[in-house]
Amino acid sequence: MPSAGAASPAPHPQMPSLDDMKRMADKKAEPLLAKLKNDPNNADLLNQVGMLYKATHQFKEAAEYFQKAVDADPKNVAARTDLASCLFYQGDADGAINQLQLSLSYSPKDANTLFNLGMIRLQAKNDPTGAVKAWQQLLKLNPTLAPDKKAAVEKLIAQARQPKVSE
Repeated sequence: MPSAGAASPAPHPQMPSLDDMKRMADKKAEPLLAKLKNDPNNADLLNQVGMLYKATHQFKEAAEYFQKAVDADPKNVAARTDLASCLFYQGDADGAINQLQLSLSYSPKDANTLFNLGMIRLQAKNDPTGAVKAWQQLLKLNPTLAPDKKAAVEKLIAQARQPKVSE
């Protein structure tokens, strides 16, 4: 005869806390950090460490590594765009926008940079006009953008253009 507990559903695993996620990132970063001791200005390694911390929502630590990566390689648009995201998540929208503008000075067509610029202008600066401008630039400069991504950007533009209803 089965026990009463055998029929009950399995408990849902608990989501890891931010502290758990930090410990996981620290553990995964150990071999990369060891390599950085011998090559502290290796932008690729610095970027990899930044990505580990960003993926685990450790935005302050991630931003520090992305900053070191762009210091070592100022034209690294991907690292600079990730740095901007981390700054945004830390509440520094102006710093994020500045980093994105620098990214665009190196790569004016970069779709990720233009997308993020629009999102930050809309969400942090309440600037739908600036967001639409960034997204229109994204579409104009990237005519071969995947159809699903193009549709998503067009939807964001349409939403940003809708008048706000006062409550």
